[in-house]
Amino acid sequence: MLRLSERYTLRYMSTTTAATEIDPRYPVGRFRRADANTTDRPAHIADLAALPENLRAAIDGLGTAQLDTPYRDGGWTVRQLVHHVADSHMNAVVRVRLALTENWPTIKPYDEKLWAELPDALTAPPELSLRFLDALHYRWVLLLRTLSEDQWQRGFVHPEHGRQTIAEATALYAWHSRHHTAHITELRKRSGW
Repeated sequence: MLRLSERYTLRYMSTTTAATEIDPRYPVGRFRRADANTTDRPAHIADLAALPENLRAAIDGLGTAQLDTPYRDGGWTVRQLVHHVADSHMNAVVRVRLALTENWPTIKPYDEKLWAELPDALTAPPELSLRFLDALHYRWVLLLRTLSEDQWQRGFVHPEHGRQTIAEATALYAWHSRHHTAHITELRKRSGW
């Protein structure tokens, strides 16, 4: 039986180029908003539901030195990636909830690079963010499964990226889930971990 990380790799391999040609910055390809399928909501929700388990499997068995290894030259460490996903998805859930309760609110962006350099992102055990993601994604998925078509078309305004519907945000964060998990699984493959 394949381990979860192996199933994950096989599932998303078809969305990238040949294994030897994978860009370490974008192992599942770039997210292109214009090309995003915002109607494949069940698949996007499934990606969000699977993220905590997939991320946990991706780091399973890694020691401190491996967790503190950058996934690519100039990139964040594995530890920082896990904490970044928690930070990013926490903000995403707040944005979705604002979009459902306000009329196209303008959201406040945050500097993800600076957040990734905060002491907790550099030193805290990844398990803290994994436990947080378990609960966060459970509630997020629960909410998304209840949305009407009108609610999927509600949204928010990002000061740098413009208007974004909940459907677009869900597609983006489904990609984001696969993107960062693949950073770790690809590092493991390259490093023989």
